[in-house]
Amino acid sequence: MTTLYEPAYAKLNLTLDVLDKREDGYHNLQSVMQTVSIRDDLEIDVGTGKPWRLLCSVDGIPTDETNLAWKAAAVYCRSMKKDPDGLEIRIVKRIPSGAGMGGGSADAAAVLRALNRHFGEPLSILALAELGAEVGSDVPFCVLGGTAMVEGRGERLRKLPDLPDCIFVVCKPDFSVSTPELYRKIDETAIPHRPDHRAMENALLAGDLGMVAENLWNVFDPVVTSEHLELNYIKSICHSYGALNQQMTGSGSAVFAIMPSFEYAAVVCNMLKENYPQVFIAKPV
Repeated sequence: MTTLYEPAYAKLNLTLDVLDKREDGYHNLQSVMQTVSIRDDLEIDVGTGKPWRLLCSVDGIPTDETNLAWKAAAVYCRSMKKDPDGLEIRIVKRIPSGAGMGGGSADAAAVLRALNRHFGEPLSILALAELGAEVGSDVPFCVLGGTAMVEGRGERLRKLPDLPDCIFVVCKPDFSVSTPELYRKIDETAIPHRPDHRAMENALLAGDLGMVAENLWNVFDPVVTSEHLELNYIKSICHSYGALNQQMTGSGSAVFAIMPSFEYAAVVCNMLKENYPQVFIAKPV
């Protein structure tokens, strides 16, 4: 038996635009995504000689074949014609669920990377990301990591210059948002303002954090905020302590802020923790 260890990093959407609806029922997206240091940790036992098993440190997470980490293992073994002779996946969960931070996708990506390494890296990272598209929309980016432009349903990736070093505060409020319901609402809503992806790319090329912050935009943010005004409270706390900018990530409900220093981030963290237990300080990875 061999035990594999792999970190699974959360993602934030620096920009997110929803485009047309596709024939397969999904929407085309355009998003600049960034992996951050908030992470789950995975241990994978290969060759247990027993039926597959998945364990998670947090209650309420599915531990059967519906879990994306399990799905990723199944997709890898099937497509690569590999028999692991029994598998056990253990997840230490820190990325909050229902946050728009890609926790399940990050776990799936970690499984793909770990198994690929175990079997002698037959797939390049980009080929592995392509395989990840069979598991879920955010999995290809989570396989790749760093800073990237993500398009289509999530399967088209283009590496971008690294985000300048910075400090994030991420706050997950107590509610979560139904992603299908949110897409239904966005289909019925005129989108008055869309992200300027060219400006965001130029900001990253210039290594200008102020310009990056200026160009944060997520078309889902105003839709969710109109129904959950507490997001405005979280944003106002961040803003009042000098955040360069703040917005919701993904389809929510976590809000992140780019802070000017660790000291200010720590103050915001302490302020928010009075009402929200799930507050994190993070860096880009």
